[in-house]
Amino acid sequence: MDDDRVTRRRVGAAEVRRANRGWWDTDADAYQAEHGAFLGDVDFVWCPEGLREADARLLGEVAGRRILELGCGAAAAARWLTAQGARPVALDLSAGMLRHAAEAADRTGVRVPLVQADALALPFADAAFDTVCTAFGAIPFVDDSAAAMREVARVLRPGGRWVFSVTHPMRWIFLDDPGEGGLTAVHSYFDRSPYVEQDEHGVATYVEQHRTLGDRIRELVGAGFRLLDLVEPEWPAGHAGIWGQWSPLRGRLFPGTAIFVAEKPAAG
Repeated sequence: MDDDRVTRRRVGAAEVRRANRGWWDTDADAYQAEHGAFLGDVDFVWCPEGLREADARLLGEVAGRRILELGCGAAAAARWLTAQGARPVALDLSAGMLRHAAEAADRTGVRVPLVQADALALPFADAAFDTVCTAFGAIPFVDDSAAAMREVARVLRPGGRWVFSVTHPMRWIFLDDPGEGGLTAVHSYFDRSPYVEQDEHGVATYVEQHRTLGDRIRELVGAGFRLLDLVEPEWPAGHAGIWGQWSPLRGRLFPGTAIFVAEKPAAG
């Protein structure tokens, strides 16, 4: 992409929503063609490092639990949860991604309710879910992630768990380059200006937000959560795949993913 089409700048909430919904609707086919085999049809993969919920068990017990997968994409994780005896609902802003979720349901015979909605205005009652989770969905793309945390807290029952993975905040220091060019610090870790791709008129077509580790913890605490764990998956031996800026070269040196495991305190 041309250099003048990529920038770091402030973007209003409406432009963020419009850009990212349009991006994922347009890119859904290409994304699934590139990453669908890695993610699987009925599987829960937390990150490009390949950490699976089947091994990590970050959600705890899921059988019988009502679970919301936020920013579900093609909803492979929700289908895996169904296979484990959970009662998931899969939500995404993008109709294009939900189309792939519906096609995968037809292909596998594993069906979950699909909801198109904004993570900042979840269409569910208070305390409707036992667990909320997302693997790289919603949180990096909304303009006000603190508000998204509060929405998750609202729909989560007391004692429920909220687990989400995002690009590790320290990765924002470096260029999105899986090779040696991605090993040199370029940006300030403390610059929260979003990464923006824009058209020839300067209108945003893709927006991704940066928050520091401290920001994320303050968002969780501010929404009433208790942080249980922060998982930084190591790059596994034998994993030769490259996913965007994730690669064995970089993965051996510094983390690419942060997974936050939090709990809404039980009432009383």
